[in-house]
Amino acid sequence: MTTPVAKTSWTDRLPTTVGRGVHALAIASLASQIGIIVTGGAVRLTQSGLGCSEWPNCVPGSMTPTPEMGIHGLIEFGNRTLTFLLAIIAVSMIVAVWRMRRTHPTVFRLAVVLLCVIPVQAVIGGITVWTDLNPWVVSLHFLASAALVSTATLLVNRTGMLLRSEPSVAVPPLSGTLRALGWTIAGSSAAAVVLGTIVTGTGPHAGDANSPRHAFNADLVTRIHVAPVYLLVAATVLALILAYRTGAAPRLRTALLALASVVAFQAVVGYVQHFTGLPVGLVLLHMLGSSLLTAAATNVWDRSTGRFPL
Repeated sequence: MTTPVAKTSWTDRLPTTVGRGVHALAIASLASQIGIIVTGGAVRLTQSGLGCSEWPNCVPGSMTPTPEMGIHGLIEFGNRTLTFLLAIIAVSMIVAVWRMRRTHPTVFRLAVVLLCVIPVQAVIGGITVWTDLNPWVVSLHFLASAALVSTATLLVNRTGMLLRSEPSVAVPPLSGTLRALGWTIAGSSAAAVVLGTIVTGTGPHAGDANSPRHAFNADLVTRIHVAPVYLLVAATVLALILAYRTGAAPRLRTALLALASVVAFQAVVGYVQHFTGLPVGLVLLHMLGSSLLTAAATNVWDRSTGRFPL
């Protein structure tokens, strides 16, 4: 009598614990979300925002750009195709953690959020085209990407924690003051990013020569944008001092040092671009800095408060 062979499915070959491959996919998720912000900025700064005049088609009757659209059509279409790369990474992440969906539900849910928001983000991108790059819709498009950067940062932290078999992302000792500063950093950085989109919507780089702009006073909205930055700088400096004085966990101290570096970078680029007439290269660097600031501030908040579920 022969022993029956047990049937196996493809899911049986998936990992049951977070290894280097899963953590690498989380890092790839974060890098790709930051990357599409930068490439989206390049689309706007090269006046290619309406390089594809329709959505989801690029032009009427064609999903791809036609020769008549020129280089602007290629640039805009190239940025659109990057959405598929983000989707591939997000699907791969969900597959990689599928067998951990009950043992590590937060990791699985974060992966699902990343995948589910990508099509929403694509639709918002389509609305920006339909509204001829309305600055409010463009701002929403950027802020949705920033939210995905924050989500991917949380995913990187949790997969890293599980890879290293650490008990928590926020490792004691954590004083009440340090926790409060973590919230202050998160709030002030978010305010700076949101107000920054209004400054951008008031500035000269619309993405197309005929696109609408905010009618605000550029100097006034810039000064308002800088106000939460001052609070962010103060909170970061105080948190750094307190973290070293209280012997906070090394990863929190590293996170604060990374945040301080990003804030300094953003401050220098922001001031120089403002007083040199907003050159394209510096504006693109400032957009990169905004995405890095989102990731760095989320990392500090996560490691200093421990409020996000494990």
